[in-house]
Amino acid sequence: MSLRPWYLVLGTGLLALTLTAAESGKPAVTFSKDVAPILFKNCANCHRPGELAPMSLLTYKDARPWAKSIKEAVATRKMPPWLADPNYGHFSNDRRLAQSDVDTIVHWVDAGAPEGNTADMPPTPKFVEGWVLGKPDVVIEMPTAFDVPAEGVIPYKYFTAPTNFTEDKWIRGAEIRAGQRSVVHHIIVSIREPGGAPSTSEADDVRRGKTVQLAGTAPGLQPTFYREGVAKLIKAGSQLVFQMHYTPNGKATSDKSYIGLFFSKEPAREISRSVGVMNFNFRIPAGDPNYEVRSTWTAKEDIVLNGMMPHMHLRGKDFKYTVVYPDGRSEIILNVPRYDFNWQLGYSLAEPMHLPKGTRIDCVAHFDNSLNNKYNPDPAKEVRWGDQTFEEMMIGFFDYTLEKGANPKLQASSNR
Repeated sequence: MSLRPWYLVLGTGLLALTLTAAESGKPAVTFSKDVAPILFKNCANCHRPGELAPMSLLTYKDARPWAKSIKEAVATRKMPPWLADPNYGHFSNDRRLAQSDVDTIVHWVDAGAPEGNTADMPPTPKFVEGWVLGKPDVVIEMPTAFDVPAEGVIPYKYFTAPTNFTEDKWIRGAEIRAGQRSVVHHIIVSIREPGGAPSTSEADDVRRGKTVQLAGTAPGLQPTFYREGVAKLIKAGSQLVFQMHYTPNGKATSDKSYIGLFFSKEPAREISRSVGVMNFNFRIPAGDPNYEVRSTWTAKEDIVLNGMMPHMHLRGKDFKYTVVYPDGRSEIILNVPRYDFNWQLGYSLAEPMHLPKGTRIDCVAHFDNSLNNKYNPDPAKEVRWGDQTFEEMMIGFFDYTLEKGANPKLQASSNR
């Protein structure tokens, strides 16, 4: 019996595999036909000129140099960013890609990231330059610019701007934009309603609850519209207070941030309210890798819970929300097992939760103040509550409305 050379046998096998793949009828995965629709739907909101992401992904020319990085990011679920444990809660703004979309991108990169037929490209999504939610109905700026020094620690700054509204306005969405993103860590805009006790300062008004929180922006947080029928009320004659957290980056600059407001065409059926469940009294020991802090809030009326956003600083490790009903039942409604200071995401419930009076919302967070935390500013120091990022916070923000029929302020406003 004669033996065929090994290379002929191997070559025949490879040819057979090639023919099998070709005969399978499976079309090649291309950018134009298969990948672009995924990127346009899930990534382009940030990955476009002028937005947060470091590169645009709107064209093949944009995306091709990043193909391997895109594959790694989606395969490891680093992108799109989503930190919630999938075992708890369902969220309308869940950013996770379907596994089929991940597989498509991986196959595309493994095949050499071909462009394909440009005729297969879907229409490029249209955006309003400078805005995520679209063109706002009105834009309100800080009244004056603030000169940010090249270095140093800057306490929170407060700026009050008039709305000049001569009638009540229902707000269905708000988008805050930093004038100089490189030096703005976060912005919270609150409503100072007309009348009431005389004001001592913007800072005191905000800290003592004399203002109503309208909107905020922080690293990774994207603006959204409220669900249908929900809005926030800005009364005629109100002012907006900008709370600004500046972080110098080595280069002196000037910032004048602003907010875009989107009006509701009709009065709201429910008023959106924002609460922060906080604990000010913790002391995280130096070197502690898993320090626990708790906070709680009890509903004084029947409410409808709409969404949550945990907030900590650089030592934040994990954060969990648990609802405890008046009858003693409890359920975890949001678990963030790996908190990331760079992605302070909000989580909007797919189905709002109806919580009876007396329900508690318990928040539990852990902090890593050890050497193992590469972001830790100084593991040798005890850490307490503070405004700056090298200090810490523990806040479980959430949005809610009152059950229908339990909102006299809404009824009075609607009857004006």
